[in-house]
Amino acid sequence: MTPGNNGASTPEDDDPFGYLYADGQANGAQPPSGGYGYPNSVNRVRPVGTRQYGAPQHQGVQTAAHGQAAPPQQGAYGQPNAHYAAPETFPGGGGGSHTGSQQSGHGGGGGRRGPNTKGLLIGAVAVVAAVVIGIAVAMTSSGADDDKGGDEAGGDPTAGQSQTTEPSASASDGAEEEVELPGVDAKTLRLSPGVTTASDVKGAEADGGVYVTGFNQVGAKVTWTVNGIEKAGSYRLNVRYGIPGVDADATLVINGKASSRPLNMKNFGGTPQGDWEKGWQTTWANVNLTKGTNTIELACNEGNKCDVAFDQFSLSTD
Repeated sequence: MTPGNNGASTPEDDDPFGYLYADGQANGAQPPSGGYGYPNSVNRVRPVGTRQYGAPQHQGVQTAAHGQAAPPQQGAYGQPNAHYAAPETFPGGGGGSHTGSQQSGHGGGGGRRGPNTKGLLIGAVAVVAAVVIGIAVAMTSSGADDDKGGDEAGGDPTAGQSQTTEPSASASDGAEEEVELPGVDAKTLRLSPGVTTASDVKGAEADGGVYVTGFNQVGAKVTWTVNGIEKAGSYRLNVRYGIPGVDADATLVINGKASSRPLNMKNFGGTPQGDWEKGWQTTWANVNLTKGTNTIELACNEGNKCDVAFDQFSLSTD
């Protein structure tokens, strides 16, 4: 005996699947016939490379699909069985052959059917439509609630007052600031000797048409004591005056300090000379005032042209 080869009945031949390999076949291994506890279906196993596909299998599948049993022919070892078909070619099998797919598509053999894509698409469209409708309903409801809330707020007198009070208060504060800056008729000013009041010339806007006259002499003064200035700063002094169609000016004194520039009372309107009634005009000058009480004085000094009458004085912001 050759060493390493003890015959066909030695333990290395005990492999029940030895007949599937070339060396097992060379050693005489035979496929089991069911006498060793193997199921008869094992007899259908073929060595690698001997399974046949094509027309015979298709014929076998059609025979099985029509309910006719294929003839259980057992060929000789190593010979292909013309009526044998691979399990995956039968309807409902695990394979993906073209024949099985066609049979499954026609509802035969219990094969699997593909996913119902049309049904899924219809379901998805229905879900999207439901979501859109829900959002539209929610937005409509929200708008209705907002409108209702607006009506309630508008109907609440307290809410209405709170919305309008602050702007009105601001406007009122601004108006009060303008009103708090004083203005006077010239007849109420403190007049120096020789300066007097009159009302025979028309056009004066002071109460009763009364104005200050007699200022056309050196040393003449009119003094305005201003009370209640809440904030120190620059203000505008407005003076309404009348002239007989000729230019005039006067020295401006603030809190005892003379201004470097006289108050200019020119004939801005170009009124005719000698016509006092048409000569009423307005001029202004910036003055620096302190908080509290201030004195504003107009004086006729040397070099001034003082042929002028005074109607009204007032202060405003720059």
